[in-house]
Amino acid sequence: MGLLDDSQKEGFGSSWGGLKSLVRRKQVDSAHSKRLGHHQLAKELTVPHLIAIGVGSTIGAGVYILVGTVAREHSGPALTICFLIAGIAAALSAFCYAELASRCPSAGSAYHYSYICVGEGVAWLIGWALILEYTIGGAAVARGISPNLALLFGGENGLPIFLARQHIPWLDVLVDPCASILVFIVTGLLCVGIKESTLAQGIVTTANVCAMIFVILAGGYLGFKTGWTGYELPTGYFPFGVDGMLAGSATVFFSYIGFDSVASTAEEVRNPQRDLPLGIASALSICCGLYMLVSVVIVGLVPYYAMDPDTPISSAFASNGMQWAAYIITIGAVTALCSTLMGSILPQPRILMAMARDGLLPSFFSDVNKRTQVPVKSTLATGIVAATLSFFMDVSQLAGMVSVGTLLAFTMVAISVLILRYVPPDEVPLPSSLQESIDSVILRYSKDARAFRGKNPEINASGDSSQPFLGNKNVSVGCPIVGKLEALASCALNEESRRKIAGWTIMLTCIGAFTLAYAASNLWLPSLLRFTLCGAGGVLLLSGLVVLTCIDQDDARHNFGHTGGFICPFVPLLPIACILINIYLLINLGAATWARVSVWLLIGVIVYAFYGRSHSSLLDAVYVPTAHADEVYRSSGDALA
Repeated sequence: MGLLDDSQKEGFGSSWGGLKSLVRRKQVDSAHSKRLGHHQLAKELTVPHLIAIGVGSTIGAGVYILVGTVAREHSGPALTICFLIAGIAAALSAFCYAELASRCPSAGSAYHYSYICVGEGVAWLIGWALILEYTIGGAAVARGISPNLALLFGGENGLPIFLARQHIPWLDVLVDPCASILVFIVTGLLCVGIKESTLAQGIVTTANVCAMIFVILAGGYLGFKTGWTGYELPTGYFPFGVDGMLAGSATVFFSYIGFDSVASTAEEVRNPQRDLPLGIASALSICCGLYMLVSVVIVGLVPYYAMDPDTPISSAFASNGMQWAAYIITIGAVTALCSTLMGSILPQPRILMAMARDGLLPSFFSDVNKRTQVPVKSTLATGIVAATLSFFMDVSQLAGMVSVGTLLAFTMVAISVLILRYVPPDEVPLPSSLQESIDSVILRYSKDARAFRGKNPEINASGDSSQPFLGNKNVSVGCPIVGKLEALASCALNEESRRKIAGWTIMLTCIGAFTLAYAASNLWLPSLLRFTLCGAGGVLLLSGLVVLTCIDQDDARHNFGHTGGFICPFVPLLPIACILINIYLLINLGAATWARVSVWLLIGVIVYAFYGRSHSSLLDAVYVPTAHADEVYRSSGDALA
């Protein structure tokens, strides 16, 4: 050990300290890392399970209300096109998720991909934001179940006293026992096992889908019977214009959030290279189809301006003499909320587990139950926090914070795809326990280089051993080996330049997308400044697209991670469009939402600075070129043998 001096160790990428810890990256989980790692989760999931998780997590009760709000205020009869545009925008992120999930099939979703492609600092913030998203999202969904459940028991006060909401005067709090009980039930299901909990979610999701199919079929029958009065309006198909339709698309985009829950279960999928892309694509397609068909029917039954903003579907059926349909629609809303609750609580324990495995959180969260092969401790912790919030707090005011975590994750996943294609990591971290094997491999390469120089003294006639022999111009052209090495050197220099250009271009493209989205969203800016920023952002964005289209993608992408899975099409156009859309939506979430999120992210920075940075599994890691990693592992295996 200790055969290398500092400069040589830097050449092989020794562990960085200080602020450079923010950009250290981990490797894709391989056979070697799993051999040295933790208990694995149960590989039980197939495509039907993933579709149940994706559809159940995506189709919430919001669609039963959203159609009325968006049609009245933004789109009019063009509501179907709003859902189509939003579905296409969501598909951009889904394509990016599909490639990364199949290449890096481990728990952690966007946190895991960011850690591999971008760095530890960004990955921590993404994981911290996702913790907030799933905690508040689960609590908000649970609080929404009891009012809908009460309707099935005869009205607002129909629930039994031990389930009904109660006001505590001395605390001035409206507690919701039903919400917390449901959270504990879902938590218990998730602790039993991934296959059992997914089966339960599939049953509940099927009931929700059946309710939506009823709305489509019964509504279609009424529409043909009444002549689709909602489409026979003098205002036409676009009463609010194209701008209104696009505003409606931005609103309904959030009804597609949830398919990313599929990626969080990647480690539990039997054949992730095949099943994950199929599960994500199928779930998103089913959701988009159901949304569009429901909107076609409801907008056709009632003129958009006459829709009830609170109960648009029930009131549309009631206006056509089918009051009893409200019970089926309410059952659909309750089952939608229950499946969404399961989809909100399912991913968080796996993200906590992934962060704890990497040393950024206490090891308590990384424990996997040997019998159920589920992170039971993380699941229980998630359930207790979500149940407490849903019992005591009305988290509806914090619901906007859920979108921040999702959109940040979508953005980083798209950036990760660009990095993977153009500048994939060319070094991998190895544990410091392998230092002896690393030194021996490096020493072997050094001896080979010196032996080659000894046999070819003309390569480095000056005797300067510090000068790389590939950089010397005075080589013997007649020697075929030297000619080949010279070509390889030229190739290496060109590759280094290409990586630098690609890296800077990706960064400037992201800056351009932010500048363009910010200027386009803030109408209060002076016209000259606004148009200048739009122009500068547009130029950076288009220039980045042109440069990335013209230069070659990295050949190492073919062997990065687990090969043989889905490949995202239309790179770099598709990820860049995804980045622009998500940044635009992030900026438009509002100052109040960002103020609350900033407090949470600041807490995250403090936790990372005082705990995560100093406990990271990469703290003492030694970085070696990817090409030498397998040889180091083989060398360590031979030494142990």
